[in-house]
Amino acid sequence: MAYDVVIVGGGLVGAALARALRGAAVGLVAQVRPSLPGAAFDSRIYAISPGNARFLAAQQAWQRMPEARLTPVHGMRVHGDDGRAVLEFDAYDAGVSELAWIVEDGVLQEALWQGLLSQDRLDVVDGLRCEGLALGDGLAAVALSDGRHLEASLVVGADGAQSSVREHAGLSADAVPYGQTAVVANFACANPHRNVALQWFQGGPILALLPLPGNHVSMVWSTAEAAAERLLGLAPQQLALEVEGASQGALGELSVVTAARGFPLLRMFARRLVAPRVALAGDAAHVVHPLAGQGVNLGFHDARDLAQVLRDREPGRDPGDLRLLRRYERARAEDILAMRATVQGLFGLFDARGAAAGWLRNTGLRAVNGLSAVKNLLMRQAMN
Repeated sequence: MAYDVVIVGGGLVGAALARALRGAAVGLVAQVRPSLPGAAFDSRIYAISPGNARFLAAQQAWQRMPEARLTPVHGMRVHGDDGRAVLEFDAYDAGVSELAWIVEDGVLQEALWQGLLSQDRLDVVDGLRCEGLALGDGLAAVALSDGRHLEASLVVGADGAQSSVREHAGLSADAVPYGQTAVVANFACANPHRNVALQWFQGGPILALLPLPGNHVSMVWSTAEAAAERLLGLAPQQLALEVEGASQGALGELSVVTAARGFPLLRMFARRLVAPRVALAGDAAHVVHPLAGQGVNLGFHDARDLAQVLRDREPGRDPGDLRLLRRYERARAEDILAMRATVQGLFGLFDARGAAAGWLRNTGLRAVNGLSAVKNLLMRQAMN
């Protein structure tokens, strides 16, 4: 059979898009089916914006997550590297109940996949890779690693930064390594986090401690590759002491509850999101530094906008029509450009060396902290 849409990639964005396309004939190619979450916290966590929480609720996924594994963020405190500059965000001041939700990867994956296997007109093909793509006037054909072919009006590449769909479709991308690795681990903390996300800019490295259920936090420490290698080689107690010092003892004594892992950081943006019968979404389209915590939110916005464009198309309109797909590309352009400029600007500013750069970034933090209107605007944009 020929599908309306074949989605290559069964991660968060691909699964969310498949859920959002209920009613269409969809094939979902997942190289690895997500494993069930365990009792221990995941190493990978996400800060989900309220807007995307509503999107996931509309897909009947948010409701499937156990409340005990969801943590609302009521505030955020960003520290400069001079020991005095602080930028604070508060949900109460912004007139909202939370700024974001902290969710573990496995918990969210499971919530999205629970309904997929019983979704009408959805076929899941797991354990296989996309090894080729043939684009014709009427249909596209995805060549799978077991020799089968799936035909569809539209193929969506949601298969990560090294997207095979992007490569086979001839869509180029600009990719630059940051020269940093994100070291992630989870800790129990002696002092309550009070649902406040903490971040320290350290003149290059960036340390974030994000609230988890109970007196637990998730660490994301983005630092130079050599420094990351050293952190990953530390014994758990030594790592905890290192993080206590770097976080200025903000949460008291720490103890490791999930072993540290490292993820090399890359900046990547596809030059085009669409081609005839092809669209990109999630990390296949863009990868940003985790300093703003917006990578997965960008991907969910892709799924939201692409699903909306496909639902709103004129009767009889081909889902793979390039003119239709350009509506999706235009819908995403401003958001992606703004996030690209914001993240690259912040990374460049806080990675810059020298007294002048230090004075500029720390003075800027203090200035913005005193402007409630500016802070509320920043919060509202991040919460969509």
